[in-house]
This record gives sequence, structure tokens and C-alpha cells, in this order.
Amino acid sequence: MSFWERKNVLSLLFAGAMMVSCGEDSSSPSDAGPVDSSAAVSESSGVSSSDGSQESSGGMTQAGSSGAEAPISSAVSSNSGVTSSAGGILQSSSAEHSTDSSPESSASQPISSNASDQWYFDDADGACEKCDNYTAQDPVLNERGGAGSITTYGSITEKETSLGGACNYGQTNIQYYAAIHVNVSSGDDKGPWNGGLACGGCVRVKAKTPDGWKRVTVRITDRCPDESCGVDLGGAPASDIMGITVGRYYGEWEFVSCEGVEGVWGDSTSVWVKEGAGPYWSIVQVRNPKDAVTQISAVTDAEPVALKYAIEAENFWTVPQGILRSDDMVKLIIEYRTGVPDTLQIKGSDLAVGEANYYL
Repeated sequence: MSFWERKNVLSLLFAGAMMVSCGEDSSSPSDAGPVDSSAAVSESSGVSSSDGSQESSGGMTQAGSSGAEAPISSAVSSNSGVTSSAGGILQSSSAEHSTDSSPESSASQPISSNASDQWYFDDADGACEKCDNYTAQDPVLNERGGAGSITTYGSITEKETSLGGACNYGQTNIQYYAAIHVNVSSGDDKGPWNGGLACGGCVRVKAKTPDGWKRVTVRITDRCPDESCGVDLGGAPASDIMGITVGRYYGEWEFVSCEGVEGVWGDSTSVWVKEGAGPYWSIVQVRNPKDAVTQISAVTDAEPVALKYAIEAENFWTVPQGILRSDDMVKLIIEYRTGVPDTLQIKGSDLAVGEANYYL
């Protein structure tokens, strides 16, 4: 119903009320017939999801000059969008529009998050159709994470634990794990993988499904092989998000601490020494960290030494020879992207023992 038709209905209601107040028999049938309350004009706006982010109402429509309802595209001016706390591709609506609660308008209406991609959202909770067939495209990054493709690798039925992937953790007991994208556009290396510095960090992922937004938190143990990847889920979290309908989904993600998250821990936090280590060469990594490791420093009687990020293998740090060839005690300080640093007191020569594992 157009704005003018709605206005006429409201005018008739007002006139009827005036006639009753002037002595008209309210039990008499109105010449205008019953008024359909579904014609009332309502304002649609973004609503907050349970994780604090704002999502736009699905099925938002705008009346055209012909009275037919036309889809509202999210490709609108920047001052009309809504902001998600997780960031990423946002669904936005025009600042002023009306909706009709009639059956025709309650059906899914297309809202485009990209000029070349059409999606069908049923409601503000993220429900959609054709959820497993999201069009591959470059992820969009923000300061907390990003948005784009959510895919899967491995089996969704067996739910295997992680084999360590490109983070070189080896066999683990981690059930909730994923790979993160290396690139934003093909070959640019501008993704969060960053040579393996993303390893061990956790990512909270939410994806649009036929049942609405579904969420899972995973630990990064690998890098994406897919050029259009955003987050590539391992078996257990993929099943939680996709069920048995495996495919490419639209989702958003943000980097979070691993502390207190179930399923992302294979063991207690430890420092592991790579095989082949000796008094002249050794590289170490932190397994089951609280979050992605940003720096490891070694404190001795001399000045603290910041370990260099290794070039031989991703997700390792190089121990100086002077420490490896000494039995003096050294304190390793492990700093994370978030949270309180961890420390390990150890003899320097112990870090020259290949495949040794020292718990913090």
C-alpha cells in the first residue's frame, strides 16, 4: 500500500471516530468496511544481535512509484549504514523507509552485500536461503577481523583433531581449529596469516545459515589454500555451522583470546623445540598459547634479548647460540596479542634439545 493509500485509511479512521463521538451508533456497519491493521506503517531499523553487533532487518522493502515493492540494496550512501562490532561487510538500509506486514512483504527480499552478489535474508538473525553457495570474492578486513567466505576442509562426519597444519604443531588434540587467509587479493600477502604470526590465536566466527547466525570459536593452526578464503573451518566447527550442507557461506570473524574457550586446547601451554636442534642452532614455538604470540624475549644476567622470528619454518623463533651453549638459567617471556605474558625459567642448554617440550 502506498503512502497516500495509508493516509486515506487513517483519515477514514479519524472521521469514523469523530462521527461516533457526535452520537453515531457505533454498532452500525461502516460504509468504509473493516480496516486492515496490517496496513499500518512501521519503521524498520537495524537490530542488535546477541554478540552486540547490529544487523539490518531482513526483507526490507521500499515502495516505488507504482506501489510495487522493490528490494533495497545495501549499496547506499555511507551515512545510512549500520556498524557491526565484529566489522566486515555490513548490511545497510536507507535512513527512511516503510514496510508492509502483509504476506507478500514477509517473504524474503533480496539485499545485496556486493554489486555482483545477491542474497536472501529472512530476518535480522541472519537466516538465508542458498546459504552454502556464497560467491567467492576477496575478504573485507577491519581492525578486529573481517568478513567474507566461510569454508571447510577435512571431514564433517569424523570431526578429526588438527594435525597442526602450516603452524607446524604436529598431531594435536585440538577439535576446534581453522585456517586463516593469507591474501586479501590474490598474491598480495596482506591477510592476517602474516608469515605464521596468526598461529595459535583464536577467531570467533559467525555465518549466515537457514537457521540464522551460527557461531563458533576456533584456533588458527593452518593457512588457507583458497585464494578467496576468509576462514576455512576444520571438521568439528564446520559441522556446527554447516550441518551436512557443506559449501561456501557468508560470515564475519573477529580475533579473540583463547582463554576459557573449550575445544581449542590440545594440552597445557608449552615451549617446544624443533627436531634437529643443537648447541649451534635451535628454533622454538609455543604450543597451546593463550593467543597469537607477538614476541619471545630471553632474560639472562645480560640485557634481555628479543628472539628473532625464524625464516626456516613458520611459527618458530630463533634462540641465540650464546644461550644454547650455556647452562645458565634463562627466563623466557612470551607475549601475546592479548592477555598477560607467560614466563618459563629454564637452562639455556635445554633449548638445544630437539623435540623437547617444556610446560609453562
